Amino acid sequence: MVTGRMGGWCARFAERHQSGMNFALLIVCYILYLVIGAGIFSAIELPYEHELRQELKAARQDFLSNHTCVSDAQLEELLARALEASNYGVSVLGNDTDRNWDFVSSLFFTSTVLTTTGYGHTVPLSDEGKAFCICYSLVGIPVTLFFLTAIVERLVDLLSRRPISHFHRLWVISRPKLAVIHAATLGTIMAVLFLFIPAWIFVGLEKDWNFLESLYFCFISLTTIGLGDYVPGETHNKEENPHPDLYRLAITVYLLLGLVCVLVVLETCYELPQLKLLRRRFYRENIRELDSETTNIISRDQLSEQMPDPADPTTDQLPAISSVSQQADTLRQNGVSVPYMPASGTTPNGKLR
Repeated sequence: MVTGRMGGWCARFAERHQSGMNFALLIVCYILYLVIGAGIFSAIELPYEHELRQELKAARQDFLSNHTCVSDAQLEELLARALEASNYGVSVLGNDTDRNWDFVSSLFFTSTVLTTTGYGHTVPLSDEGKAFCICYSLVGIPVTLFFLTAIVERLVDLLSRRPISHFHRLWVISRPKLAVIHAATLGTIMAVLFLFIPAWIFVGLEKDWNFLESLYFCFISLTTIGLGDYVPGETHNKEENPHPDLYRLAITVYLLLGLVCVLVVLETCYELPQLKLLRRRFYRENIRELDSETTNIISRDQLSEQMPDPADPTTDQLPAISSVSQQADTLRQNGVSVPYMPASGTTPNGKLR
């Protein structure tokens, strides 16, 4: 008896707090994903880091042994100064300071700041520049998000919603299945146009990059991760890069266009009916607890998905169903007192089956 009551209480508790339990499980899975990723990165990169440290120590000792006039403290001071300047985007290797903050380079910098890519290879050197960067970003980042949202919304309607509706009427395929096919096709096309083809182009333009490094740069940039370990156009050889300003301008345009396309693909995937159903499992509100207006909106959306498209010639025309008031007026005019019988497709309380 007690076991049955406890089982019933546990079942009611699980049903009542199902969304909260799902959300807690989501948090645990995400933390576990972070821990697994950290472990894998540590296992892969730690040996390479140790090997690089040993090579640098050996090179340093070799330099000091071959140049006895330079002390260890002097070399330490020089290296620290060079690394500090490198962190600010100034290199002592074939240094060309005019290329760091000319107009095109500054335009490239502002695009990485406003899109939150932030490579970190070029940063403000002065206090005035740092202060202006804060103020500029406070205004520019929200404006950029609003600008990208407006563009993405138009493109999603043009590239996703309209094609899905068109092919749904043309091929008579269910919308959820068609939406998945469309999202996969759109993602593949965008990956080819903005990841693989640009990576192949960067292999030819950047002499020190292989295909994997070029693909890595494209992916890290378009997803706004922006680690800054690979930045195109950093070569100081004029023969390899005869038009650095034009090159950086083209990269800026590519990054903006690629970011828009990535957002279009993400928004298309976000609108998949399968993902909408999955997201509802983690919402705090149950659909029965929503306000009446939201419930009516959801009911109309579900009804529109279930009803056939009137523009579809393959669907049969259904007879019009008169409302309750129209049936009552007809009965009164005929002088017949007959209890109201709901039309097919509805329940006695007027709701759809």
